[in-house]
Amino acid sequence: MRPAAGLNAGVAEGVGRTALLVAAARAIETHRTDALARDPFAEHFVRAAPVSAGWPVRPEQVPAGEADPLWGRLGRYFGLRTRVLDEHLLDSVERDVRQVVLLGAGLDCRAFRLGWPPGCAVHEVDTAGVLAFKQAVLDGTRATPTAGRRTIAADLRLDWSEVLLNAGFDPAAPTAWLAEGLLLYLPAAAERRLMATIGRLSAAGSTLAYEIKEIAESPRVRASPVYAAARQRLGIDLLALFDSEARPDSAGELTKRGWTVAVHTPYDFTARYGRGPRPEPDDALAANRWIFATAPA
Repeated sequence: MRPAAGLNAGVAEGVGRTALLVAAARAIETHRTDALARDPFAEHFVRAAPVSAGWPVRPEQVPAGEADPLWGRLGRYFGLRTRVLDEHLLDSVERDVRQVVLLGAGLDCRAFRLGWPPGCAVHEVDTAGVLAFKQAVLDGTRATPTAGRRTIAADLRLDWSEVLLNAGFDPAAPTAWLAEGLLLYLPAAAERRLMATIGRLSAAGSTLAYEIKEIAESPRVRASPVYAAARQRLGIDLLALFDSEARPDSAGELTKRGWTVAVHTPYDFTARYGRGPRPEPDDALAANRWIFATAPA
């Protein structure tokens, strides 16, 4: 059953459509025998939106398999990213963090698919349109969250702290923050505000994981098959959606504030798990960095 036409608006265009791209990649990953992460809800989102209803959601629906630049290479990237960031959050709650904030939560269902300890609250922050579509699809699956789930509609380019606090967020408690696939699309000033807000609301022991592109990509990289396939086959122009301003050194700023910061490439985790994307010439993933930080005690 598809949501009403108006509810599809949140994922029909722009950055909202990229949430469907990631959902399709997670669905394909879920049905692999060697899956790094499983999201049983992902394919429901893909099938529910008219713009993505014909996209693949299983490995056998991708004729070129691993060689496909979109559902093979980029799909492996999203599967690996999901696994790594899942483990970041679960490692945080193992250290007694009981408050999770997913900034730009998109269509991921961590509040439903991960095993959270008792008393854990998961705050999902995204646009009203994305959250409405997500909820309509989840209602159709009769999904039950495994944590206290709170959805917060906000524009992350602006000040979102007040709506988070009004939803029950406790700034005195340590928090596991996650900005997955978000900062690539934010203006530099919005990224600075977001990081300042996280710093202001983070109690000792809080953790943060986020993704950036470290450098501007060359014309040869921008012409890579990954970007071309997303544009030509899905109507998603990632390069046009990425903010073109010089990026702030958020990791450096966190370090100056006393946070412990580790910067990784995706390939660090490909080596760890034995699956995932590998470097290639004119690589659209080479500039991507996954950053993990812990607030000072």
